[in-house]
Amino acid sequence: MERTYNFSAGPAMLPREVLEQARDELLNWHDCGLSVMEMTHRGKDFSAIIAQAEADLRELLGVPANYKVLFLQGGATMQFAQIPLNLLAGRSADYLVTGAWSKKAFKEAQKVGSARLVATTEASNFTRLPAASELEFDPDAAYLHVCSNETVHGVEIHDLSAFRTSATIVADMSSHILSRPVDIGQYGLIYGGAQKNIGPAGLTLVIVREDLLGRAPTNLPTMLDYAVQAEHGSMLNTPPTYSIYVAGLVFQWLKKQGGLAAMEQTNIAKAKLLYQAIDNSGLYHNPVEPACRSRMNVPFTLNKPGLEELFVAEAKKQNIVSIKGHKMVGGMRASIYNAMPPQGVQALVDFMQDFERRHG
Repeated sequence: MERTYNFSAGPAMLPREVLEQARDELLNWHDCGLSVMEMTHRGKDFSAIIAQAEADLRELLGVPANYKVLFLQGGATMQFAQIPLNLLAGRSADYLVTGAWSKKAFKEAQKVGSARLVATTEASNFTRLPAASELEFDPDAAYLHVCSNETVHGVEIHDLSAFRTSATIVADMSSHILSRPVDIGQYGLIYGGAQKNIGPAGLTLVIVREDLLGRAPTNLPTMLDYAVQAEHGSMLNTPPTYSIYVAGLVFQWLKKQGGLAAMEQTNIAKAKLLYQAIDNSGLYHNPVEPACRSRMNVPFTLNKPGLEELFVAEAKKQNIVSIKGHKMVGGMRASIYNAMPPQGVQALVDFMQDFERRHG
């Protein structure tokens, strides 16, 4: 059966090899007579699965020994509240708002404690990053929160040094984690939902520096306390076992591809192909300033009105699905995460060019 090219922002495509291995191991994992879905998370088999997943993730990202890796639940949205609950400790935090998700994180943090706005680019419809002259950092902030890749608006922070501050940096990397090498030491905490570049929905990854643990108030519910989760190896309660297992397969697949440096080069090539098709077109337009365009999420509009529904319908006939843009911005959006093969992006570009010849 021909694979459909799923350009959804999430849940997104998984590598075919990973799906095939998960299929082959579905009923009987490593001759234990059980599916991973069925096995206890307290047994030696699942303990081996989660330990290997963490080891492979640490290797891929170069996670230093003084950072804890947590496999949690609740999505990145849960972290919007869980982060300030754990890290504020009676202080204020700075928030950089560069798109829909950082705006939501800021609003949620304000419900929990003191959060202040460093800068926002909402007036320009989140099509750029703020200039240095627009930034107003609090030198006493508990942390600076950034969303380093905005899934909806297609804005990516490629150079963190532009937002250097004395505060600990906390980053929502949901939609581009594992797409390129990252200097983990630049951050105090990194988090992301799994359903884009990590694995199936249901798993949330948190990587947190050890000195940030133990700051939560004593009345914080136990499940929300990073220190407690770290102490119990992410198994304070039943974790999302199958999602962790599939994420582990994705980590192994990434290692086989040559790791994150090799994956970055593939992602650069895919993004370049798509952006060139848009920029060289008379029908399509991407509004984001080129210096901060996302490699993972590429929004674009059609300059000729009334063609969007036809574009989506005809794309589906070519096995190109989930191309419609987010309701906040409209238009189209192609999410080209790690598992989207180069031939999938080429198929989209070929379709776009043919559609323009016929309807542009």
